[in-house]
Amino acid sequence: MTRINSIGRICGALLITLTAASAIAAETPAPAPDSFSSAMTGGAAHVGFRYRFENVDQEPFNDDAHASTLRTRLNYLTGAWHGLTGFIEADNVSSIGNSDRYNSTTNNATNRPIVADPTYTEINQSYLQFKMDGFTGIGGRQGINLDNQRFIGTVGWRQNEQTYDAVALTSTALSKTQLFYAYVDNVNRVTGPDDGLFPGDLHSDSNLLNAKIDLGAYGALSVFGYLLDFNNGQSLSSNSYGVHYTGAHTFSDTLKLNWIGSLARQSDYGDNPTDYDADYYLIEAGLGIGKYGVKAGYEVLGGDTQPLSAFQTPLATLHVFQGWADKFTTTPIEGVEDFYVGGSATFGSLVLQIIWHDFQAEAVNRDYGSEWNASAGYKFGTRYEALLKYADYQEDGFATDTTKIWLQLVAAF
Repeated sequence: MTRINSIGRICGALLITLTAASAIAAETPAPAPDSFSSAMTGGAAHVGFRYRFENVDQEPFNDDAHASTLRTRLNYLTGAWHGLTGFIEADNVSSIGNSDRYNSTTNNATNRPIVADPTYTEINQSYLQFKMDGFTGIGGRQGINLDNQRFIGTVGWRQNEQTYDAVALTSTALSKTQLFYAYVDNVNRVTGPDDGLFPGDLHSDSNLLNAKIDLGAYGALSVFGYLLDFNNGQSLSSNSYGVHYTGAHTFSDTLKLNWIGSLARQSDYGDNPTDYDADYYLIEAGLGIGKYGVKAGYEVLGGDTQPLSAFQTPLATLHVFQGWADKFTTTPIEGVEDFYVGGSATFGSLVLQIIWHDFQAEAVNRDYGSEWNASAGYKFGTRYEALLKYADYQEDGFATDTTKIWLQLVAAF
């Protein structure tokens, strides 16, 4: 399947969505809409810039990676016409300076560590949306973020986000319940659009289901099923069923408790040649005390002693989990246990954070290593942001010592 075929299938789905949307619009009384032309020209345009310098010192490379990249983003959202809106977003990522000083996964600079920010220009998102009476349908290239993005996300940290050629349906017709379904025809990866060390996209025949229930003072519960089938990544094809629970309790104006609990079971699916089952669970609790916060968590992705039998989350926003050094973006054969503790402090527009991780295997008694993470972020009004970020992974039997430093500047208009 090529990307052209993928877009063709999405266009077909778009026609179906539009036909259904027109029928609903015709049957549903509504105020007289503005003209089609005024809806197209009366929308909102935005432009954004994100500059990042990333330095990676990783064993056994003799040379560090120095990635200096600028992402320029331009998007446009039309006005509404009979409940229909359109959205288009174009991205360009350019290397500022010498592009051979880091391995972007597509530039063949294999003598330096990977920084997965290849240079490119492409349409990041392009979709039509129909919205009316608690129903939303989106067809086209879009971002999809579900729950805490542990299973499905856009990987917003990377300069090239992960997007989905998909038809997505959301309903809030049931009281305090949000139902979500998406059929995904293609996944546009952060290392795309061109193939390099990794595929630029995953050709998909996948179904995503998520039901989120508002429990009021008791938090929110999501029940999900993600059936992933990739014909150019058969070992990543899996079905995962589980629950995700979040909540918070306020004791006073300065004291707040929050928690996360998640549990899932995964097995092979589609044309995956490996017959396996693996478990996942996460427990995290945090306490906010005025300007300060502390948290502790324990996350486990099950493994085995046999290859390709570990719990994998290939569509997750992986950078958020298991340390910012990204040493566990693919779960090791023997699984991984991540125990972490962290603290944060907020002083006006300045946010400070520090986290420590201890990593071990799940299936056997084996140490992996430990990692320190720290960051300082500052917002200048509503348009500008600055971020300084640090990760230091020290191996104790898995991967290699790695230190990363980031400086990021953002402007949005």
